[in-house]
Amino acid sequence: MRTSVPKPRTALLFATAAVALLAACSPVKLLNRAVPSDTYVFEDGVAYGAAPRQRLDVYRPLAATPPAQGKRPLVVFFYGGTWTTGERASFKFVGEALASRGAVVVLPDYGLSPAFRYPVFVQDSALAVKWALDNAARLGADPKQVYVMGHSSGGYNAAMMALDARWLGAVGASPRQLAGWIGLAGPYDFLPIENPDAQIAFNWPDTPPDSQPLAHASADAPRTLLIAATKDKLVNPVRNTGQMAAKLRAAGVPVETRE
Repeated sequence: MRTSVPKPRTALLFATAAVALLAACSPVKLLNRAVPSDTYVFEDGVAYGAAPRQRLDVYRPLAATPPAQGKRPLVVFFYGGTWTTGERASFKFVGEALASRGAVVVLPDYGLSPAFRYPVFVQDSALAVKWALDNAARLGADPKQVYVMGHSSGGYNAAMMALDARWLGAVGASPRQLAGWIGLAGPYDFLPIENPDAQIAFNWPDTPPDSQPLAHASADAPRTLLIAATKDKLVNPVRNTGQMAAKLRAAGVPVETRE
């Protein structure tokens, strides 16, 4: 399944998004050891809020890396882990891969279950995106080219930023400020919840129906890139990526899908 969207930087974002999907089947430590440290400027542990896990890392391309300062896209990447595990330092290979291709990367931690349950990790994601929007120009990025991207449960976080205006609206921002979103094997429609970790994270069975990204897919969504593995046994690609792509296309949103 493949539909082209002739927009600038789509190829760059697809190529680097595939790197994140690779993490699902490759040892993360090995990938991180292979990451060169001389292709980007690194900022570690920047606070985007007061809580201990409201910290993010920034990867900025070296000055000689095209595109030029002020014209670079900025990507906020949310890692996966069923909302129960994950550390931003484990995903430096994603930051390097994107930065080496000219993107500024913001890689935040966020509150994890069971200590923090829905909607805390969504609220944290919104604060991180707001920080990125506010700081894009300072970081050498184009404020009109800010994208959100996530893998697995991080794809859920990215989808909620792009599709459900409540969360960015609560922090003084809007999905309309996003140039697009990229979902890598994300869960977008998973009620009733069967995964035990996700049940805890979403307080099942008291999970509100509007917690599902698919419920918010509309013509207001930014352009979309969805990637999924056809044999994914954890996140059903037909129910999640397939349904999301179909609903957004029916609403007239530019959608590109890759399998």
